[in-house]
Amino acid sequence: MKVKDYIETVIQPKLQGDGGWVEYESESDGTLTLVFRGECSKCLILYRCTNWIEEQIKADLKKDVKITAIRKKPYFQDT
Repeated sequence: MKVKDYIETVIQPKLQGDGGWVEYESESDGTLTLVFRGECSKCLILYRCTNWIEEQIKADLKKDVKITAIRKKPYFQDT
């Protein structure tokens, strides 16, 4: 399974249960860039979630990645 598919089919549904959303952005040289939306975009402990995702990818896909998180709030929260 590719990392993108793993994020969309395994990780994303788990975060949706808490009102969050994660999208695969890109992967390059062991760095995985993910976009966090919804409740995730304003989470104060997002680093714990990114660490958990890194551990899940390592355990399930046997791949070491470092996650770069991008927070995207809905446009109406930017005002």
